[in-house]
Amino acid sequence: MMLHGRSEPPTQAIAETVMFISPHNIMSNSTSPQFLLQAVLESFVDGILVLTDRQELHYANATAQQLCFQLTQKVGALPEIIWQACEALIDSRDLYPNQPIVLESEVESATVNLRIRVQWLQLDTIDRPYLLVRLQDQHQATQRLAIAEAQTWKLSPRETEVWLHRRASNSRKQIAIALYITEDTVKKHLKNIQIKRQFYIDMQDCRVTSSSGPFKVPCFV
Repeated sequence: MMLHGRSEPPTQAIAETVMFISPHNIMSNSTSPQFLLQAVLESFVDGILVLTDRQELHYANATAQQLCFQLTQKVGALPEIIWQACEALIDSRDLYPNQPIVLESEVESATVNLRIRVQWLQLDTIDRPYLLVRLQDQHQATQRLAIAEAQTWKLSPRETEVWLHRRASNSRKQIAIALYITEDTVKKHLKNIQIKRQFYIDMQDCRVTSSSGPFKVPCFV
């Protein structure tokens, strides 16, 4: 577990949503700002949990519920590894009373590779603070990054498939087996990917160089 002294203050939107999802303040008006804010949280790719320092769960979006289930195989159960991260933040209050702290930890299992971030969520309308927990599925994050890179570098559909596997740290042999192609074909695709990646980098460098000079000279790579 890593202790970070950086500040990542939650938005007021999250703070207001906490009040909405509190068991004592449930609203059913679908046009209310609180309802819309909850809809935003539900659309987050990362999992969002809001707890008290007494381990009372006040909110979990759909992604968080799914990730927690993958870790515990129980519906509605809070994984022990997540609460341990929360306890570490709670214990740090005496050591860093006036410093915003974000605790990070990672857990890897057969079903999920998870990054956990925990920080305090201080609200003016309550006496004690909440714990804001963000859960990031590293496999999904890597996949999203690979897709974005494939689009940026203008990879072909097959090259994109190869790159998705490569980004997941699969070997050439593993990629070949997964895609039913030879290792030589995988090697060829990876070479083409590298060429397209380098072409994109060179074009970006050309734009920076040409725009910084007195004249914009066409750059041919």
